[in-house]
Amino acid sequence: MKHLSLIIILLLVRTPCLANDLPSEYVVLLHGLARTQRSMNKMEKRLSEEGFGVINVGYPSRSKTIEELAEETIPNSIMLCREQGAQRIHFVTHSMGGIMVRYYLKDHHIPELGRVVMLSPPNQGSQIVDVFGDYLVFKWLNGPAGQQLGTDEECLPKNLGSVAFELGVITGNSSINLLLSLVIPGEDDGKVSTVNAKVDGMKDFMIIPSSHAFIMRNRDAINQTTAFLKHGSFKRE
Repeated sequence: MKHLSLIIILLLVRTPCLANDLPSEYVVLLHGLARTQRSMNKMEKRLSEEGFGVINVGYPSRSKTIEELAEETIPNSIMLCREQGAQRIHFVTHSMGGIMVRYYLKDHHIPELGRVVMLSPPNQGSQIVDVFGDYLVFKWLNGPAGQQLGTDEECLPKNLGSVAFELGVITGNSSINLLLSLVIPGEDDGKVSTVNAKVDGMKDFMIIPSSHAFIMRNRDAINQTTAFLKHGSFKRE
């Protein structure tokens, strides 16, 4: 009985320590159009090693509009972070995931909001949608959300305005699809021009030698994402 009492006391003493070991900062990862949360696994692993709690979100990117996806996915992700005791909630997004965050934060306030890093976001849309958006194959591959990512004034990215949160944007200038790059003016990553990745109000911007499809797995992108989440700026020599 004496030994049992001692064990109970030790457990009671250690319980607060275990609670204190839980991360206070969480990162929500949002993959891009026609991708899955597996595409963000490498980013998830690194951020976890850096001490962040990570919510790597999967969502049906090809089945609904950006507005519907944002309203369904982001509140649930925030709730999961809060259930874990998050005091700050950051976002790291790839491609269309960044537009979802911009749409959501336009009309919603997140008291715990920390920093946001967008990887290759079509913040001013993509000429790929302008040229190929009406083709049946494009519509089948990308769904209703893909139709919203063009560069004309009626498309969603052009109607979201400037950002009012702490944002860092990383985009690439290396393409693995030269055919698609032919329809994009200037430097591009095969899907989005470096110019169109920018948005008014962003705090920092960086171009790295990476393609759109693989930037979320790029070592430099992961290192720079970690730096921005921790310090609010990208690391430059």
